[in-house]
Parts: sequence; structure tokens; C-alpha cells
Amino acid sequence: MSPRRNRQRVGAQPTERVDGDRYGLERTEEWRGEEWVVRQVAGAGAAKHYRCPGCDQEIPPGVPHVVSWPRHGDVDDRRHWHRACWKARDRRSARLQRSRNAPRY
Repeated sequence: MSPRRNRQRVGAQPTERVDGDRYGLERTEEWRGEEWVVRQVAGAGAAKHYRCPGCDQEIPPGVPHVVSWPRHGDVDDRRHWHRACWKARDRRSARLQRSRNAPRY
């Protein structure tokens, strides 16, 4: 078996990166009578801490997750969900009770 080549071959063209690949593909889903835009975020694209509205737990940087917002909503309406929480959103409540000491991110 010959060793693997780690160098680019002479004359090879670098591949172009489309902005759509960086953020993932968007799709539209209907939920509670409203259209939602849903985008999958890869672990490499997740650079900040987010708070999942489904489980009220933190999504650390580097963890793949889902970003969703109403089709006719504003940028401030985007929410970052764990993938499992997004799939189980009908079984979970977004109105969780927090204790007085809990952080409000």
C-alpha cells in the first residue's frame, strides 16, 4: 500500500467556498401555524455560547446545533436549539420556570 498524499498536486485548482456552505442549507418548516426558517450549524461554525429554548441548557462553542427563526421575523427572533430539542419541540415547553438564582441569557 502506498502512503497517502498530503500535498496538493501541481496545477490543482483550489476549491471555492460558497457562503451557503459556511452556514449550512436553509429549509422552511411549518410549526404552530407559522413558517420557520431552519438552518443546521456545524460544530466548526458555532463560535459562541447560546441558550437552548427547548431545554434551557447552554450550547457551548463547537457543538453542532439548529438555528431557527420565523420566516417573516427579525434578526433578533433567531433562536439556537440543540438538534434533539428542535425535533422534540412539540413535547417541550419554551416557558420554563427558573429559580431566582438562575442566569437569564
